[in-house]
Amino acid sequence: MQINNHERINVDDRNLCKLAISELSSIYSEIGLSQEELDLLDMPRRSFIVHFPVRMDSGKIKMFVGYRVHYNDARGPAKGGIRFHPELTLDHVKDLSFLMALKCAVVNIPFGGSKGGVVVNPKELSRNELEQVTRGYIRAIANYIGPFIDIPAPDVYTDENIMVWILDEYERIKREHVFAVVTGKPVDLGGSKARSYSTSLGGIYVLEEAMKRMDMDKFEVSIAVQGFGNVGENAARILHEKGYKVIAVSDSKGGIINKDGLDIKAVMEHKLITGSVVDFKESCNITNEELLTCECDILIPAALSDQLNSANANDVKAKMVMELANAPTTREADNIFFDKKIILIPDVLANAGGVVVSYFEWIQNLNNDYWEEDKVLERLKKTMIIAYNEIHSLCDEKNCRMRKSAYQLALNRILHAEKLRGNL
Repeated sequence: MQINNHERINVDDRNLCKLAISELSSIYSEIGLSQEELDLLDMPRRSFIVHFPVRMDSGKIKMFVGYRVHYNDARGPAKGGIRFHPELTLDHVKDLSFLMALKCAVVNIPFGGSKGGVVVNPKELSRNELEQVTRGYIRAIANYIGPFIDIPAPDVYTDENIMVWILDEYERIKREHVFAVVTGKPVDLGGSKARSYSTSLGGIYVLEEAMKRMDMDKFEVSIAVQGFGNVGENAARILHEKGYKVIAVSDSKGGIINKDGLDIKAVMEHKLITGSVVDFKESCNITNEELLTCECDILIPAALSDQLNSANANDVKAKMVMELANAPTTREADNIFFDKKIILIPDVLANAGGVVVSYFEWIQNLNNDYWEEDKVLERLKKTMIIAYNEIHSLCDEKNCRMRKSAYQLALNRILHAEKLRGNL
């Protein structure tokens, strides 16, 4: 059976949750959590199920189901995306909200974790129906979100336009301007500069710091990027602009390789015209599988989950793997890389640049003071490098994989906040 977009995204999320839960299970036993700590981490702080009516274009009223989960807010207001998906479940939202709490703690920004959304296929809605579903959902949860309670953001099948509807509906209810209620907005309505490519750039800042520790010269390394969507394309573009040699890229239709380096801007133009990177001049076509095991120094999976697994991990030739996708590496492959001394920078750190710049957007909204792009990038770089160095130090101390040290650091921060509050 062919997997459609809805199913593929759900599979990636479930693999991410499965990998995280597997990792956390071993960490819980290693750091010797008390029963009280386990109980606190095991359950979300609060969960909401809402049912709300929407008048469709046909004139008929249809009921929709929405969810919102605040998993933990000991370190600050909850933070997490809103998604529209036909297979969304409360249990799935709970898992994803916990992962958001961990991600915010990993990069040490003062947010907890949340997630939410509506059970709907947005592709089956007109633009007007999509807007009415969005506004209906926000009316149903308006008392449980806010700049100091829970700050939504874009997620699967939601974008900056939907964030504007959220902002507008919330402000109508509160009868005041509250830009800080939601992030991921257009710059003209309180959004932050650099937000559109912050996930990619944040990962590259981490990559460059890791390269320093390995004495890797930017002009001597070769890089392969799997995935040429927003994150992968921006990563390849930024690396190319910085002078790195990107030798291979791919999308869902296949990949291309040129060992002397690709002209990424020309590749982007080619994809815009043809719909794929395949058949780009001055390159050879390869499969996505061949890209993962090609001769390169740095491999960046920026597409789907489970791409690096027990079947191909031993054939990976890169010295470093940076996960811009969610859960692209299985636990078995992670262990193989650790044994082979291949450095793996985990997704919970590598793709956290987006939530970091969302935090900056929130700060700018609260202060009504909007930063130039250079300031956003400077603060993003500082935040990502500090996070990497903290994780790397713990990794060296414990002689463990970076994913494990990242989760352990996050758990310790969350539990420390709970202890300071007297909840433990």
